[in-house]
Amino acid sequence: MQNNRFNTNCIEEDEIDLRELFNTIWMHKYKIAVFTFIMTALTIVYTLSLPNSYKSSTILAPQDQSSAPSLGGLSALAGMAGINVGGGNMDAYNSLNTIINDYGFQKMLVEKYNLSEKLSPKNMDKNLVFALGIKNIYNLFHFGEKDNRTKDNRIKDEIEYDTIKKLKKIVSISSDKKSGAITLSVTLPDRFLAKKLLKIYLYESTNYLRKIDMIDIDKKLKYYKKELANVGDIELKTQISQLISSLVQKKVLSAASEYYIVEEITKPEVPYIKDKVKPKRALIVIVAFVTSMILGIFGVFFIEFLKNNREEEEIR
Repeated sequence: MQNNRFNTNCIEEDEIDLRELFNTIWMHKYKIAVFTFIMTALTIVYTLSLPNSYKSSTILAPQDQSSAPSLGGLSALAGMAGINVGGGNMDAYNSLNTIINDYGFQKMLVEKYNLSEKLSPKNMDKNLVFALGIKNIYNLFHFGEKDNRTKDNRIKDEIEYDTIKKLKKIVSISSDKKSGAITLSVTLPDRFLAKKLLKIYLYESTNYLRKIDMIDIDKKLKYYKKELANVGDIELKTQISQLISSLVQKKVLSAASEYYIVEEITKPEVPYIKDKVKPKRALIVIVAFVTSMILGIFGVFFIEFLKNNREEEEIR
C-alpha cells in the first residue's frame, strides 16, 4: 500500500512539473516566437549574402606503367651506383596527390600564374552568383572592403602562404579503389576560374612528374650505355640492351602523351550556373530555426528560474 501511494505521488509530481513547464512555455510563447523569427530572419539574410560555390572536375585514368625487365646481377651493380632499376614507384594517384600537396610545387604555381591576384575577392567579384540574383546584401556585408583590396601591405611571403592555405581547401583529389579512376576537382565561387585553375593543376602536376622521371631515365640511360660498352658477357649485354630499349620507349611514349602517367577521361567544364555545390541555404535556415527555438525555450526557463529565486529571497 505504501509503495502504491509513493508511486502515485511521484506520478502526480511529474504531471505537475510537466504542466508547469508547458505553462511556462505557453506564457512566453510570443517571446519565443519573436526570438525565433529574428534569428531565422538574420540567418536568411546571412545565407543570401553568401555567393554560390561551384565545382569543376576531371576524371583521370592511370596509364599503364610497365615495369623494367629483370636484370639479374645488374640490379646490385646499379644499386651500388645509386640507381634504382626496379619498380617500387608510387602509383599515379599517390604521385599526383604528393605533388599537388607539396608546398614547393604550390608556391611555384602561385608565382608562375599570379594566383594570389586571381584568387583575390576583387578579381572574382564580377563572376559571383547569388540566390535570387541579390548581390546588395553581399555588398552590405563587405562594405568598405573594395577600397582596401588594392592596398595589401603584407609581405610577399605572407601573401603566398595565405594563398597556398586557400588552395589546399580549394583543390581536392580522390581515387576510386575499385576502378582506379582519379578525380581532380576545384571548388570556387568563380565557376570560370574553377575550370582554369583545374587545368593549371592538371597540366603542371603531370608535367612536373614527367620532368622528374625524364631526369631519372636520362641518368639510367647514361649509366647503362657506359656499362654496355664495358660488359663482355653476351647474356648481360642482351639484358642491358633490353632495358635501354625499354627506357627509350618509355621516354618516347611520355613525350607523345598530353598528360604524364594519366589519361583524361572527362574534360574540365565550366559548371552550369544552377549547379552549385554550396552553400546549403535551406539546411542552414532549418538548423537555425530549430536551434533558435530551443535556445528561446531554454532562455524563458532560465529567466523564470532567476525570477523564482529572487522571489524566494524576498520572502526570506
